[in-house]
Amino acid sequence: MSMLILPELGEGIEKATVACWHYKEGDGVQKGDDVVEVVTDKASFNIASEASGILRKILVKDGEQANIGAALGIIESS
Repeated sequence: MSMLILPELGEGIEKATVACWHYKEGDGVQKGDDVVEVVTDKASFNIASEASGILRKILVKDGEQANIGAALGIIESS
């Protein structure tokens, strides 16, 4: 199992808002696929999967905020 973590996005950025998920729970993803888009007050970023597998759980839904280092979703390795 792998966690999709909100990485550091830049100096002074402490949190981001999930703009949209490119996949839904139960979808297969490949390593390197852009899975979720997040926005800050400065820019938008796509977060890529670090593992291939199934997106089992979305922990932070569209429109919700998360702090840097927080888990956004869970990917079950295939």
